[in-house]
Amino acid sequence: MHWVVGPVTTVLAASFVIFVALALAPGDPVARVVGDRATGAQREAARHQLGLDEPVVVRYFHWLGDALHGDLGTSLISRQDVASLLAPRLLTTLTLVLMSAVIILVIGVALGAVGGVSDRLRPFVNGVTGLGVAIPSFVASTLLIGVFAVQLGWFPTYGSGAGFVDRLWHLTLPAVALSIGWVAYVAQMTAAAVKEEAVREHVETAVGRGLPRSLVLRRHVMRNASIPVLTASGLTVAGLVAGSVVVETAFGIDGVGSMLVKSVSSKDYAPTTAISVLVVMVFVVVTTVIDFVQTRVDPRLREHSP
Repeated sequence: MHWVVGPVTTVLAASFVIFVALALAPGDPVARVVGDRATGAQREAARHQLGLDEPVVVRYFHWLGDALHGDLGTSLISRQDVASLLAPRLLTTLTLVLMSAVIILVIGVALGAVGGVSDRLRPFVNGVTGLGVAIPSFVASTLLIGVFAVQLGWFPTYGSGAGFVDRLWHLTLPAVALSIGWVAYVAQMTAAAVKEEAVREHVETAVGRGLPRSLVLRRHVMRNASIPVLTASGLTVAGLVAGSVVVETAFGIDGVGSMLVKSVSSKDYAPTTAISVLVVMVFVVVTTVIDFVQTRVDPRLREHSP
């Protein structure tokens, strides 16, 4: 039961904090609707029509009730339903996140495993991962656009493409830019976990008995190191949704991240609230799945779970 109650409680609490924080933030969204030259009566009429004259707690429960029925509100700027605005952008962002996650998990875990078991290659892995962690996403985006899009012309510089293949082509550079820092982080966590497990007594005993090194690495080292690697990888994938804001803006991708930037700058409450809660939900779902999988991988953790 706690696998459901805990996440739901967390999402509800986060949605309340987000809603109240946006309502109390400086700026008047009514001014974006009626204009600067509107009279006081027109402003009050618009405020009443939008429901902004009610207490913030009442407005939150109205929003929550509508959201539970699939109504995320209406954008103050575009006058369109938020759910219809999010749907195509959500697909673009999910594709970008999925491509980045594949890059991170494949390269990050492989690079970290090499750095954990090979004394000769460990300095190289440490240097590469140190450089990757030091490069922000917006710097990586600028470098990739300048080299592979502008100079070499291998990839487009703008947009998310149309159709499956064209979308993959457009999102390749953004996915690489988004994943560079996370690849380095996962590689460092994997290398540390593998290195720690590789020197344990039962591993050395297995090697001394003449078991193949690949078998020892797979059954004893990687399996025992999978818990911290799984945690790091899961949190990384969850963080990609929030990190996509910078990359989508740099590459002109019409996704959830770029929509969040536009909504915040225009004080458009409905899409800002919906996207912020969506990001929280992704974190909660991913962390819950991580906890569940960890208890299945390592039965000892079940004793500590409520």
